[in-house]
Amino acid sequence: MSGRDRLVDLLTVTGAAALSVTVSYAHANDLTVFPRFPSATSFVEEFARLVSLPVSFYSGAASDLLVAAAAGVLLWRRRRWPVPVAVILVLLSVVWPLIPAALVALCTVAATRPVRTVGAVTALALLPCVLYLAVYAPGSRTLSTVVTGAVLVGGAVGYGLFLRGLRERAEQARTEAALRAEHARQREREAIAHEMHDTLAHRLSLLSVHAGALQVNPGAPTEQVQQAAGVIRDSAHQALEELQQLLGVLRAPPAGASRSSAPQPVLADLTRLVEESRTAGTAIDLVFDCAPADTAAAPPAMGRTAYRIVQEALTNARKHAPGQPVRLVVRGAPGSGLTIEVTNPVTPGSTSPVPGSGLGLVGLTERAALAGGELRHEQRPDGSATTHRLLARLPWPAA
Repeated sequence: MSGRDRLVDLLTVTGAAALSVTVSYAHANDLTVFPRFPSATSFVEEFARLVSLPVSFYSGAASDLLVAAAAGVLLWRRRRWPVPVAVILVLLSVVWPLIPAALVALCTVAATRPVRTVGAVTALALLPCVLYLAVYAPGSRTLSTVVTGAVLVGGAVGYGLFLRGLRERAEQARTEAALRAEHARQREREAIAHEMHDTLAHRLSLLSVHAGALQVNPGAPTEQVQQAAGVIRDSAHQALEELQQLLGVLRAPPAGASRSSAPQPVLADLTRLVEESRTAGTAIDLVFDCAPADTAAAPPAMGRTAYRIVQEALTNARKHAPGQPVRLVVRGAPGSGLTIEVTNPVTPGSTSPVPGSGLGLVGLTERAALAGGELRHEQRPDGSATTHRLLARLPWPAA
């Protein structure tokens, strides 16, 4: 229990005990909140009796003080045992004027216990009102007493239900905030996983292709070996740099810094990507039908998505159809969108030297959809061979 809860309990117990003593002495001295004095003289007499109430504390009602103290002790334990405390105080309030303490206990039950339990305890608290109405002769005073008791019980229960609603809404808000934070972390993890797949898989496939070529052709000319070794060295170096950049993204960035500080590829980088694949030994027929000015001013998000699509397509071609030519067609302009088509023959029975997750194309489809476009891929017969075709369309807003 927090310090604030202890302070609230202390004030509640003290206030309820003080009110219980006040009600007890008022009852002992036949004081009432109901107007029953017809004249000014009677009013003065009643006021004098009310003012003399503290003096009556010393006149023989110490038992009432003890009962009020016992009620305070019960109230102090109401958070742990709310229902037993409420039942005991309700029953004691029939004999002793402990209505304030009983109302506090009822409020606690309404705020912390199930609705069925709240209903049962409320019915028990209203039972003395019904018995009072049945025992005493009907009249305005009897009716006023019953109505006052019912209003007090209803008010205590209603306030407890109000506190319950506030607490439940606060808990729901905390739960929703935790879920939103978890979803945000999950999206970050998925984005990092896609980024690692898109970048590292491309570099590692280059390493695998050239290492495999050296393994199956150990007597290759010196120039070819040197070229393959250079590609392996460059690809390993670039893969290490990209891995370090991704690991930097996983660390907490400085205050006010962007989470993705590494340079991101754009549409103009497609030609460099194609040259890297050509250097690795993949024959690529490139048709790049975009104006240079439009390419330079292309939206970064669209360019990054296009780059990742082409990168994954070339990686798949090296992995699943090594040595086969690839045709890449990129067409687009602002206002008409960007179309990417990648086709390559599929070698029957080919196996990938680099194991894949099988989720690259799935991730690209999701990436294209998030960018407002679409991506489809299929294998179709082309004479005696089979051709794999990937077609992506991305929106390119007008300037």
